[in-house]
Amino acid sequence: MNNQINNQINQQINQNMNQNNRQTSPQNRGKVMSKQVKNDPKYTENWLPLKAINNGIMYNNRNEMITGVKIQPRNIFILDQSSMDNALIGLMNFYNTIDYEFWLIVADRPVDIAVYNAELQVLFNKTQDQRIRKMIAQDLNKGEFFINNDVVDTEYFILFKEKNAELMQKKLRSMINNLASAGLIASQTTNDDLRMIIDNFLNGGQKYEAGGVMPI
Repeated sequence: MNNQINNQINQQINQNMNQNNRQTSPQNRGKVMSKQVKNDPKYTENWLPLKAINNGIMYNNRNEMITGVKIQPRNIFILDQSSMDNALIGLMNFYNTIDYEFWLIVADRPVDIAVYNAELQVLFNKTQDQRIRKMIAQDLNKGEFFINNDVVDTEYFILFKEKNAELMQKKLRSMINNLASAGLIASQTTNDDLRMIIDNFLNGGQKYEAGGVMPI
């Protein structure tokens, strides 16, 4: 009787082990992990399902193109009342022409002014006029302040997604023209712009290679 019971127990143990082995096989482990990755938002690929970035356009795995315009900032509140009103009315009309989903993005781009400061220092050493040297020294001090305080350049974008290339180009032209009517200069995003936006949101811009500011 004891032997029979022991055999039944051993058979049950073996069955359980075989079942566990099947569930934890490399193939099944991969399937389980894939499901976990898909549902876990901490994985970058779940937030950014991108295939490529070309010609100022991001291509995702849903065959959608993400692009938009970069807007040069302008302080309209220093204009006279009439010009300011016209700019605001132009912006209102521009907003009313957008009948699709879009994203208004304000991003900080790190700025490298080391080259600019170096040129100023060379100019400072060459100049003998004390008045000019004083002005250059003031600019040098401002430059050092910017470097020590991680000053960034704030940039403004409007992005949208579209599957049809012709419609995408039409939307881009409409955005640029309507913003021009409001007194704002806009241009299509570049590859560097889009990569900067991605780095800005994911890494706070830390991995972005800062652009240099050159003297005029």
